[in-house]
Amino acid sequence: MDEKTSVSAAPDTTRDPARRRLLKAGAAAAGGAAIVGAPFIRNAKAAETTVWKIQTSWPAGVGLNTFKAWASSIKEKTGGELEIKPFAAKEVVGDFELLDGVRNGVLEGMNSFCVYWVGKIPATAFLSSYLMGLRYPHEWDIFFYSKGGVQMAREVYAKQGMFWVGRVHHGPNIVHSKKPIRTAEDFKGLKLRVPGGMIAEGFAAIGARTTLLPGGEVFSALEKGTVDAADYTGPAVNWDLGFQQVTKYIWMGPVGLESIYQPVDLMDIVINMNVWNKLSPKMKLWFENEVEAYSSLHFGAIQKADMEAWGKFEKAGIQINRLPFEDLDKFQRIAVPIWFKWANKDKEAARLFKAQLEIMESPTCGYVTPDMYKGLKIDI
Repeated sequence: MDEKTSVSAAPDTTRDPARRRLLKAGAAAAGGAAIVGAPFIRNAKAAETTVWKIQTSWPAGVGLNTFKAWASSIKEKTGGELEIKPFAAKEVVGDFELLDGVRNGVLEGMNSFCVYWVGKIPATAFLSSYLMGLRYPHEWDIFFYSKGGVQMAREVYAKQGMFWVGRVHHGPNIVHSKKPIRTAEDFKGLKLRVPGGMIAEGFAAIGARTTLLPGGEVFSALEKGTVDAADYTGPAVNWDLGFQQVTKYIWMGPVGLESIYQPVDLMDIVINMNVWNKLSPKMKLWFENEVEAYSSLHFGAIQKADMEAWGKFEKAGIQINRLPFEDLDKFQRIAVPIWFKWANKDKEAARLFKAQLEIMESPTCGYVTPDMYKGLKIDI
């Protein structure tokens, strides 16, 4: 039966006003799922293609591949109005130099791990996972979309001359080690690579000898014995980086909580403010939505690859150990004073943490109670 015949044979339900409204609603819902592939209708006044150089913190693996594929799709989606040239970690500037690279115009934007900037911008410690903090992706989305987190993040970066477009979900981080780690006590004296901030202070408090290194330097540090163990992303990327060649053990949180210190290692997309302000309002809104779509794409790709990577580590003879549940209390007692210390570094950090503490205390989550921080206050 051809299309014309099938249409004429179908009952005419579109005369019913309620039916028409239902059909429109259904079409809108279906369109929402496909919006990532829909082309942006180019502004006719845009005579030239705007080109952005954006560097990611991913040095290799599924994270880098997903970022490059997404970035390379933007020109076609925008009809040539915007083009992104993607760069891997350290291709233009050093990983810890990204902030200055974007601020000074060497790059138009960055896709980095938010936790890298805690030394320069204390509030960024609360824009990604921290020891025993918000534990799952949906909890972070409650913060960003129900508690004003998006606006607060943008205010933090605006003071640096940058526009925080949106968060990019990644996944839990794990620790690769040359020595077995089974309990909290096994961290005592361990030379451990961490990203800094509250995470570094937490592991130092449990007895580790912490050092700060960008992700691209972790393999060589493990290989040379500069560190005994290293935190870095999840199994898929770590496999591609070759960590199985220089370590024998993996340490994780207890069952149901893959990581107790970075369960949702958030990245973001940040653009130089002068560059951002040259976009039309329509393109700004489109790009914000596109980053939201990219976050879902990135998260899904990472999770799929991570689940496939576990078997590779097992076949390689890597031993996987999980923290006993009873040790969670030890890390919780260490974490809480550190939360408040970092929250009180400046007013922006205090505002961010206050919103997150309200989520953790809510029955929605319920793993923080006022007695845990008795005598500690947030200096708003």
